[in-house]
Parts: sequence; structure tokens; C-alpha cells
Amino acid sequence: MANETVRLAEYAAGLHYDDLPPEVIQRAKDCITDTVAVIVLGNDLPWSRIVANYARRIGAGGRCRILGAEGPTLHAPAAALANGTLAHAFESDNLTKPGAGVHPGATLLPPALAIAQERGSSGRELITAVVAGFEVMYRIGYATKHSNEKRGFHAPGTTGPFGAAVAAGVLLHLDAEAMTNALGIAGSLAGGLMEFARSGTGAMVKRLHLGRAAEAGVVAASLAADGFTGPRSVIEGEAGFLKVFCTEWDLADVTGGLGTDYATLKLCLKRFPVHMTAQTGVQAVLELQAEHGFTGEQVDRVTVAGTERMATINNIRDPADIMMAQYSIPFCVALTLFRDPRDPGSFDDSALTDTAIRAMCARVAITVADPPAKVAGASIVTIRLKDGRSFTREVEEFKGTPARPLNRNELRDKFTTLTRVRYGTEAAGLFERLQNLEHETDLGWVGA
Repeated sequence: MANETVRLAEYAAGLHYDDLPPEVIQRAKDCITDTVAVIVLGNDLPWSRIVANYARRIGAGGRCRILGAEGPTLHAPAAALANGTLAHAFESDNLTKPGAGVHPGATLLPPALAIAQERGSSGRELITAVVAGFEVMYRIGYATKHSNEKRGFHAPGTTGPFGAAVAAGVLLHLDAEAMTNALGIAGSLAGGLMEFARSGTGAMVKRLHLGRAAEAGVVAASLAADGFTGPRSVIEGEAGFLKVFCTEWDLADVTGGLGTDYATLKLCLKRFPVHMTAQTGVQAVLELQAEHGFTGEQVDRVTVAGTERMATINNIRDPADIMMAQYSIPFCVALTLFRDPRDPGSFDDSALTDTAIRAMCARVAITVADPPAKVAGASIVTIRLKDGRSFTREVEEFKGTPARPLNRNELRDKFTTLTRVRYGTEAAGLFERLQNLEHETDLGWVGA
């Protein structure tokens, strides 16, 4: 009987576009569209420029683009490194609900698009590759029960290479044997530490974890295509991914529902450029403001009740830079009282020195909900005004989760907002083209 690694490889190698239900195709296109936008947005950030310039130095001469950027086209590994980093550059990239410690867009589109642009692949091939990578990566991530991150690893840096290798491998037309090797190689390229969050320093490295995962996928799949081998039991083996990176896991989750229950439908699109743990809190503040009409100046203090992680890891009282600020629930909640959290421009450097936001940040308390919320990631926000009034809102699902998905107009609004500097009035046309990706025979135009 085939082991879990081999079963994943056989599934991915055998997947065809015509196998995919329409709703899965649409979610894959939403993932791709959203990720193009966040990569384009990422171009203007200083940490992105450092990585992009490095990628140009080592990778010039290929056919792959850094999306939304001027400059030479690159070879696939360098393009994947740059685009993966840019995708995670401003906390705007997509995730999943339920969470599995994966960032599908940032780790699947960059390697898949790089190979597609290198080989002249079609839109249908790209969609198939993203779905295959999503289905494999989500299951591996979900099986960890988040114990890899509890142990100190940044989860998407450890799960991402597997999904990236599958996505690239589909476009390289790897058979099941070669795909098994690609997964085996990817396991030795996994990494990423959470010390940036513990120490409060060096947060740029968080962005790099997604870029390295995307690059690793191209490397793993390309080597496997040339006959390089990796362990056939890299997921479940005695010294495999689950037993080395994790303290608990459920092996049944690795292949459970494979081919019938589509993890791609669990895609979660962020509307606010803040960490996942802050999304419901920000949503609650916006809803309370809309209902009761108060301003930030009228607020005395705020309490957010949520998970233990929210009350510890993301309870950053005095973030030193904007990257840690986006990781801080107190800061994100405070900013929402004074600025529009849907606009990435609200999270510029002036937010760090805004005295009103900083003062409010000190008056936002994060506690562990007792009893725990029924839905993971929910926030119970209580806002007390200076006049003594108090309002409470519990938000289980923010806009963008599978339970409250962004509609087409909301997705278009996010896309055009994030790409307005680069594409201006042409952004709406690019959005429509990406939403009809299955009709494209070549993808060299993406990111031009």
C-alpha cells in the first residue's frame, strides 16, 4: 500500500484541469488574482527592493517577471524567490480557513508562474498547478495541528516548499515517481524560525520565508525533473517532516478526502493588511463604529478577547517597525479607530509616530476568552467610550473567509486599490483578464 508521500505525489501528477469542479477553478483564479495584486503592492517596500535587487543580480537572463516591476526578466528560481517575498511583504496575502499554517498564494503562484512563463504554459495549466499544490500543502499543514509553529518554526516556511514543489512539478509534467522525489527534496529545503516575533527584531526575515519556500519549490521540482532523488517517506518517515518539525500530528489528515474534498475552497482572502489574528478584531471595530458612529478620539479603552496565541505572541504593545505593527493586535485595533484599515496606505511609517494611535495602542488589552470562542480566530471586542458607554461585538468570521467571502466587486476593489500606483486605470482590465485566465494560451503578460 502506498505511503502518504507517494499518495500525494500520485494525486498531483494525475490531476487534470477537466477534473476540477467550476467552484474550485474559480477559487484558484481568485487566489491567483489576489496574489498578483499583493505582489505588485510589495514592489514599493524597502525590504522587497533588497530581495528583488538580489534576485536580479543572481537570476537575470530568463523569461520570468518580477510582477509589476521594471527591469530584466529572470530565471525561474530567482523570480520565485522575489515574487514569493513580495507576496508576503505587507500582510495582504491570502490564507485558509480553517487555518493550516499555509499561505497558498505566496507559496504556489510564484513558483508556478515562473515555470509557466519559462515554458510558455497556458492559463488552464497554471490553474491546475495551483489547485494541485493547494490540495497537497493544505493537508500537510493541517496535519501538523500548528505544532510546528508552537515549536518555534514559522509554519509556511516549513509547509510551503511542499506545495511549491507540487505546483512547479505539475507544470514540468512530472510523473508520480518524479513528483515523489520533488516532495522528498522539498522536505530538506524547509525552514523558517519565529525568533523575529519573540525578540521583536529582524522582522524582514518573516517575508523571506515565503520567498524561500517558493524558490525551494522550483529547485526541488527542477532537480526531480532531471532525475535527482529524495526520500519517498519524507512526510511520514521516522526522520520525516511531521516527526522532526512537529510535536503532534494526525497522519490521517495528510490524505483524508484527497481528490473529493477540495481544500482549495478553504481559501481565505484578507481585506486588511494585518496578521490573521488581528482580522476579526479589526472587523469588529469597523462594525461597531458603523453602528454607533463614534470616533477614535471618543474611545477610552478597548478589550479584545481571543485565543492564547492572540494574548501572547500577537500582543505586541510597542512595535518597533511597521512589520511588527501589522503583527500586533493592539496596534492594528488602535489604527482602525483612526484610519481606514482596508487601505495599505494607512500603514505607512507615519502610523508608527502617530501619537493618537500610539496612545490608544497602550489602552488596548488582549485577553484569553473564557469560555473559548466556538470558532477559531474569533474576537470579542469591547469598546468603552470616555462618556461611559460601552459596546461589544463578537466576530467569528471576517470579510474574506469562506463563510463571508468577498464578492467580485469587493475582490476587484482590493485588486485595484493595491495595484493603483503601478497600473492606474488599466488595473480593472487586468483584473478581468486574470478572472478569465482559463482562456489564456500564454502567460508572459502577467506582471508586465
